[in-house]
Amino acid sequence: MIESIVQIVIYNLIAILIFFTLAWIISLITKDASIADVFWGLGFILVSLLTYIFFQGYTVRATIIVVLVLLWGLRLSIYIFYRKRGKGEDPRYTAMRNKNPKNFWIISLFKVFWLQGLLLIIISLSAQIGITALKPTRILATDYIGILVWLTGFIFETVADIQLYKFIHNPANAGKVMNQGLWYYSRHPNYFGESLMWWGIFIIALPVPYGIVTIISPIWITYMLLKVSGVTLLESSLKEKRPEYIEYIKTTSSFIPLPKKK
Repeated sequence: MIESIVQIVIYNLIAILIFFTLAWIISLITKDASIADVFWGLGFILVSLLTYIFFQGYTVRATIIVVLVLLWGLRLSIYIFYRKRGKGEDPRYTAMRNKNPKNFWIISLFKVFWLQGLLLIIISLSAQIGITALKPTRILATDYIGILVWLTGFIFETVADIQLYKFIHNPANAGKVMNQGLWYYSRHPNYFGESLMWWGIFIIALPVPYGIVTIISPIWITYMLLKVSGVTLLESSLKEKRPEYIEYIKTTSSFIPLPKKK
């Protein structure tokens, strides 16, 4: 079993590195490294579909996981593409480009595209192992719980993204801090929803052989969203641009939606 899991991960790693290399070539043509964010969700779809096609285990559970990953990845990629169209490169990547303008073209392959591919393989372990598992050969309570947790996260991320998009594109809100709807209870309800979806997939994969090992998937994406590419990175710039954001931080939960602090 361990040997087959290693084989699956290696095959998917090779496929995803090829996939992100193609994305990198497109970024060189368009001079926009931030298209890596659009390919992020699509990469999860690719890994899940390849695993399903070549290493499928118990069909019902495998199909459930693939559908959940497909819905999440497709929605996320479409949203990011729609949000960034006509805006050029994301400032985060432009800052990286400006630090080493001569060599960024090759640096971006390793530090942006291939790095995302490696992270993607780790985060998708729950999906990969859940899809390939032959047992249990029946639907369990954990499957229903996992689907419910995933659905809750999907609703949170989708609603939060819609609310933020409408807020940003309303001229009356120029320079203001988004603190309405789900954003009233959490500074990053979209990140909370994304994390919750991967906890849901982990719960579905939990009863399968070595399923407990895949807890690294939700832990890793939660850590990334909180400490690496999500909350920490975004808020460092928001505090500089909008002083009122500091007050928002004092009264509002950073991640899990909670009542306002006094």
